Amino acid sequence: MSMAETEVTQRLLFNRWDLGEVQITDPGLVRYISLNPVIVPHSTGKFTRQEFNKANMLIVERLINRLMQTEVNTGNKQLATRIVRDSFEIIHKKTKKNPVQVLVEALANTGPREETVRLKYGGINVPKSVDTAPLRRVNSSLVFISDAVKKAAHKSKKPVAVCLADELIAASKGDVKTYSVNKKEERERIAKSAR
Repeated sequence: MSMAETEVTQRLLFNRWDLGEVQITDPGLVRYISLNPVIVPHSTGKFTRQEFNKANMLIVERLINRLMQTEVNTGNKQLATRIVRDSFEIIHKKTKKNPVQVLVEALANTGPREETVRLKYGGINVPKSVDTAPLRRVNSSLVFISDAVKKAAHKSKKPVAVCLADELIAASKGDVKTYSVNKKEERERIAKSAR
């Protein structure tokens, strides 16, 4: 084994989680969930130049960036990274699975498959059901998960890492009682009525 191969095999997320064993079961999301092996998910804005380039960013870093967009964590990437790292430890203790696999399953279960758009016919707004693009599915599911964590941790004694871990575990199982899966079902139900 050469030196380069040894270096690649030892690159684990947070020096703990192997991204090579993660399987993406939803074929529509394979191109938009990136699992490039890195030690620390911090790309310094390298993928923000173009809209569709964020599909190349590690999915864990996209979750961290989304958690940073709340009032409390604004701009605190180290804090958001620590929250995700701690929640991954909790997920591993509870499920005995790779937490990145749990995250990928949660993203597949919380991304809406169809949405509504407003069409104007002679001054009248008419809702029309459309299929959701895969990148928008990933973006929407990240928004739903981060909103669920924010609502669960607000005025609560539970730490944010525990709230994130609980949300990801329940969303990976497709539990309708969770906020993120409930929002997905609600959006698809509205789209179904507008067919």
